[in-house]
Amino acid sequence: MKIATVYCRVSTDNQEAEGTSLQTQLEACLNYCRDKGYDVAYRFSEAYSGLTLERPKLNELRELVRNEQIDVVVVYCLDRLSRNATHGVILRDELDKHHILIESVTEDIDKTPLGEAITYLRGTFSQIEAEKIRERTMRGKRARAKEGRISCGGAARLYGYDYIKVSQVNGGRRVINDIEASWVRQIYQWLVNDGLSTSAITYRLRDLNALTKHNRLWCRAAVLNILKNPAYTGHTYAFTTAKGKRFTRPKEDWIEIDGVTPAIISQELFEAAQKQLQKNRQQSPRNVKNQYLLRGHIRCRRCGRAYYGCLTKDRFDSVRELTRRYRCSGKFRMVEPLNRCTNRSWKADILEAKVWTELEGYLSDHDLVMTELEKQCQDAKQLGVYEAELQQIERQFRATEREQHQLLKWALKDFPADQVEIENRRLNKARETLRTRRAELETQLKASHDASINVLKLETFIKQIQDRLHTLDFEGRRLALDMLGITVWLDGQTAEVTGTIDPENAIVTTQP
Repeated sequence: MKIATVYCRVSTDNQEAEGTSLQTQLEACLNYCRDKGYDVAYRFSEAYSGLTLERPKLNELRELVRNEQIDVVVVYCLDRLSRNATHGVILRDELDKHHILIESVTEDIDKTPLGEAITYLRGTFSQIEAEKIRERTMRGKRARAKEGRISCGGAARLYGYDYIKVSQVNGGRRVINDIEASWVRQIYQWLVNDGLSTSAITYRLRDLNALTKHNRLWCRAAVLNILKNPAYTGHTYAFTTAKGKRFTRPKEDWIEIDGVTPAIISQELFEAAQKQLQKNRQQSPRNVKNQYLLRGHIRCRRCGRAYYGCLTKDRFDSVRELTRRYRCSGKFRMVEPLNRCTNRSWKADILEAKVWTELEGYLSDHDLVMTELEKQCQDAKQLGVYEAELQQIERQFRATEREQHQLLKWALKDFPADQVEIENRRLNKARETLRTRRAELETQLKASHDASINVLKLETFIKQIQDRLHTLDFEGRRLALDMLGITVWLDGQTAEVTGTIDPENAIVTTQP
């Protein structure tokens, strides 16, 4: 008996047309599998565009395909799998590679070259139809905008306002929410009159327990969206978004919708806010260009988060100076507002010097380095052995599954229950043993694979830099950290350096 999976999909634009609703598709596919005598082990249904391969349920299906856990994929029609012709070819090739069939309830799938060409053309026409649907949808949205109505969506529900649905009387517009509007005015006053940064405004909103639209915690992005949106002056625009970023589309494409958003602030206050935002950006310490050697290589031993490079204003003899430091992102109130990490920050100059000194000492020991490289070479040689054993495990898994399916048939035919139970226990125990061994092999296989990729490049790289360790520039040192897979774990005053070549951890202890 073949093990089948059913995949059903609808687009959010057209869920019920032409009998392609999820329930209709599922029933048709299940009836098809029953007639064919397939055992339906998995069912996937989702509402997603067929023009993309990044679909949650499709990703789960492809994982089953890669693991060869199924024999056949059943769909209502081929455009349910993909509406993009190129994506369709990719999926078909993936199925063929793993010897898995694709069958359609409403279409015959011809595997001849002519049949493949026809299937590709069908996918192309399906892609064209999807683009037509998208164009009609956008045309409808433009028509509503020109009629003076805001289309229902996330942008319609703007903080400071309540949205009246298009279906309601005098709908498709916003009305002022007095409580939220008072916070909007306050945000602009804090920026323009008090000169607060957007981060400081965010913290103040949190401290005052100001409610967001959905009772969530205030974030800096939400404050910025309020401060940069011209809708608060009474000017509402549609079609301003490009590549997911608002107000980045050419202004000639914008459509102004008159009279749908009452003003909360004046145009003069809005323009003053834009000037202050620009001034804040120019004065921000983030704009001071600094090099952080260990950027991306430091983790916190207490909370597990990454450390980041920043500038702090430290006092030296009554004079404030900017100092490069590494801080745990878990200390940042925007990241962890309630349970902030207590781990200490480190002066970048001290930490970078200590870590690089440890690495120089290690890399200068030629015998130690070569011993570790030889060990990794031995690990890499095990790659073929692990792959062969893993394939054998997979074959045994499939054989066990077939035996259990056969056992089920015996049970349905009134085979002695005690013997069926004994046999089933044996098979379950065998499956558990195989599963444990497969997990071990996958871990060993990954380690060997990583070693086989890195060891040759690593050996060449180390030989090239050993004679010029003391003269490497910033980029050369960064490359060394990346090649060695260095991670620095910080805990209080202790730094633990780990990496690809790391027979023993190097411990650095210093005052941050």
